[in-house]
Order: sequence, then C-alpha cells, then structure tokens
Amino acid sequence: MTRRRLLGLAALVAALLVAGGTVVATRLVGHDTPPRAAAPATSAPGSPTPAPTTASPTPPPGTDLTGPLNLMLVGVDTRVSIPGWEPHADAVLVLHVPAGLGRAYLFSLPRDLVVDIPAYPKARYPGGKTKLTHAMSYGSRVPGDERHPSTAQGYELLRTTVSRYTGLRIDAGAVITFGGFDKLVDTLGGVDLYVDQKVASRHRRPDGTMRPLGGGGYLGPQMVYQKGNRHLTGWQALDYARQRYTAGGDYTRQRHQQQLLRALAGKLVEQGTARDPQRVEQIVAALGKTLVYVGGGRKLIDFAYALGGVPADRITLVGLPGTGVGSGGAYRGEQLQPLGRAFLTALRGGRADAFLAAHPALRVKT
Repeated sequence: MTRRRLLGLAALVAALLVAGGTVVATRLVGHDTPPRAAAPATSAPGSPTPAPTTASPTPPPGTDLTGPLNLMLVGVDTRVSIPGWEPHADAVLVLHVPAGLGRAYLFSLPRDLVVDIPAYPKARYPGGKTKLTHAMSYGSRVPGDERHPSTAQGYELLRTTVSRYTGLRIDAGAVITFGGFDKLVDTLGGVDLYVDQKVASRHRRPDGTMRPLGGGGYLGPQMVYQKGNRHLTGWQALDYARQRYTAGGDYTRQRHQQQLLRALAGKLVEQGTARDPQRVEQIVAALGKTLVYVGGGRKLIDFAYALGGVPADRITLVGLPGTGVGSGGAYRGEQLQPLGRAFLTALRGGRADAFLAAHPALRVKT
C-alpha cells in the first residue's frame, strides 16, 4: 500500500473515530488498487516491433474531491440496541479539511449545546430550541413504528442542525455505537496515551467488570486512571474517554476523546496496519454492525483517498470553550463562549491558522 493511502487511513481515523464509539477508517481501505499497466505486446519473428502500449490508468477514487470538506462523527448510547430506544448523540465531532486537503481541524460540540433544531416532517417533529443531543432522538422517530427508530433519519436531522449552527456544509459522516471499540484497540495491542489528569471511572471496577447500580448510583471500587503516560487496553481506552464527571466536565471528556483519537491514529500508522490485509480484516470484524455511514452519494473509499495527504500530525485538535446556561435557576444546557463562536467564523473564512495563533489556548495538547 502506498504512503498516500496509509496517510489517508490516518486522516480518516481522525475523521471517524470517537471514544465512546469506534473506528471505521479501516473499512475505507478495502482491496481496491489501480490496475497495472498492460504488458507490452510480443511480436512474431521477423515482424515489425509494435510500439509499447499501456492501459490508461484508472484515477483513484475521490480525486475530484478537492475541498473544503466537512465530516461529522456521532457516538451514540449503547442502549440503541434495545427495541424502541431512540439514539441520543453522546458525542459529536466535526473534521474540517480546507481546500487543497493539506491539513485538517477537529473539534467537538457539547452534547448539551442549546441549539435551534429545525422542523423535520419525516419524523413529525415540529422544531424547537433544545439540547443538541436530542436532534438525533427526535429525527429517528418513525411514525407508526415506535419500536424501530431510524438511526439514519436521526443523523439527517442532527446533520442539518449542526450545519446550521456552525455554518459548515456536512459532506459525509457516520454514527457509531460503543460496541466493537474495545475489540479494535485490543486488536492493535492497546494504545499509549498521556493521561493529563486523574480520572476515576463511574462505570468500571479495576478489573474491568461493570460497577452495579444501587442506592442512587454506582457501587463498589472504581478503576482510576492516574496522570502520566499510560498503556490502555480496549476497555480502559473506551472507559477513560467516556468519563465526563471530572474536573472540567464534558469539555474535559471532549479533550480526552480527541487525544485518544490522535494516539490511535498514530498506532495505526506505526504498525503499518493498512499494509496487511489480514489485519484489516480483523479490524473490520471487530467493528461488526456498529456503523451507520451517510455519504451523500459518495463512497467511503472516496474520502479515504481524498484525504490521503493529511497525516495525523497535520490534524489540529481544537477545544471550543463553553459555559452552562439556565432559566429560572434551572440548568438548560451549554452554550459556546464568544471565543468558540469566533473560531467557527474564522474557520468558515479560511483564517483558522491565524486565529489559533492569536488564541493558542484553543489548541488541544496531545
């Protein structure tokens, strides 16, 4: 596999990974390769030697995608497997790739961001101002079939909501469940990550088993992730990046998700996973039925090739600052601070680098 395709894998990991979800980049690799040039024709003895001919090479997929591109990944609650359970967007990440496809910017939107969700007749939703996470739920409703919500419909309404809020056209994306992520990390032999603050798990015991619910909360000993360089197994990586009841709340969780994303992208490139078809098949098997892809008529492989020039170290992680909002003393959700909204304006105008240079605190450290 060429280095271009390998870097494409790293870029798509960055686009389509969220801890609390899983990775789909390896699905984009497949076994498609441009056809080889035809061998020169042989001549009969004594006959004129024909000029060598070659077949016209087939251009790789996605060569017409020149940017800018915007991809959105949504991580949803595991209970989506329960009949009638409406998917909620627990994590929303957007990857913006400017024209030329030489670099990218990755940012998260708070799940509790208060936004205007437009009317969606397909689900009989009239529209309203509420938390971003609910757009997925409201859009997934199928009138007359309450037991089978449509994840694709939910994504459609969420995509429209995010596009209107950010001013960015969303070109493609995916909805990912929790299932399969831990298997993926284990398939890669774990992931090395710098834990930037002590994090106690609400969900897991130190041995990885789930903590039982009782008495109004989780019970029993907790897994604790100490500050420093750590090697995390699959369940640990997923558990660590799910925790939002920490100093900094959901904004800290967003940062940890992005840091894990970069670490995993680096692991994939370091191991040369995309060069080994058997390894690719193992990862695809680990994904199972955890992915719903929405590409606006484009195939996943198109984006893999198009983003082939964006290595992991050219993906800038951006943390958008926000604050809680309320009404009558009651918590309503989150709103981005003016600095966060100003970054979105700069991003749309092609001034992201200059804006981040002036506001370096927005860069997420890895």
